[in-house]
Amino acid sequence: MTSRKKLQGLVAATITPMTPDGQINLPVIRQYVDYLVNKQTVKNVFVNGTTGEGLSLSIQERKQLAEEWVCQGKDKLDHVIIHVGALSLPESQELARHAAAIGAGGIAVIAPFFFKPTKKDELVSLLQKVTSEAPDVPFYYYHIPSLTGVKIRVEELLEGIKERIPTFQGVKFSDTDLLDLAQCVHKNEAQQLEFLYGVDEHIQLFGPTNQSDVGSLCKARPCLGTEVSVSHWGVSQLCHQTGHFSEMVVPKEENSSDTSLSCLAVI
Repeated sequence: MTSRKKLQGLVAATITPMTPDGQINLPVIRQYVDYLVNKQTVKNVFVNGTTGEGLSLSIQERKQLAEEWVCQGKDKLDHVIIHVGALSLPESQELARHAAAIGAGGIAVIAPFFFKPTKKDELVSLLQKVTSEAPDVPFYYYHIPSLTGVKIRVEELLEGIKERIPTFQGVKFSDTDLLDLAQCVHKNEAQQLEFLYGVDEHIQLFGPTNQSDVGSLCKARPCLGTEVSVSHWGVSQLCHQTGHFSEMVVPKEENSSDTSLSCLAVI
């Protein structure tokens, strides 16, 4: 891999804007990028993940979204990470090849959640097969056991993974097991791995009075509104119903801070 800018600060887990008839609303992505950069000072995105309903979209729709985010984010965003996980290994490999071809800044893969890997070696073997299709793209394992049912601890997964997957860059850690997370961070400081913490309810604990105390955790506190609690399916359904993406992500008043922004904090 060539040298890259360090991933730090906040990473926005993007929703998928849709038209009232259920089509991907691609022209809105440019507005979305400008909003994140100019209004929220967020320059990293995680596309086609849980919040974006990636696993509910077709392969073609996921490709279109990835292309648009990379295109619109050029010279504006620091990192565009594309989630390429799927229940089908060939589909996941196809998405990984596509992400590499369009110049994505990183790829992420979730563990299969129907026929689940039960052992570390099984999971690493699968991840290896996907990442080998994008040999020059930084890779993040997407750990979200509450949805996948895969309970393999990340601390265990990290042992020797760099030898088997040279592009391994870190983990999107969407779990409440903070002991597992802390042990991962402590044991891997020398490798300079990146851990994206993705439990919104915990990120909200870092209020303005604690801002200086968490400077190493995140550069800015995300403005989280009540819509964050809506299921990822419900978020895009709300876009369907309103027909106006701006009502979902842009404050109605210029000085309003009640804005929905699902973010990950990079540790």
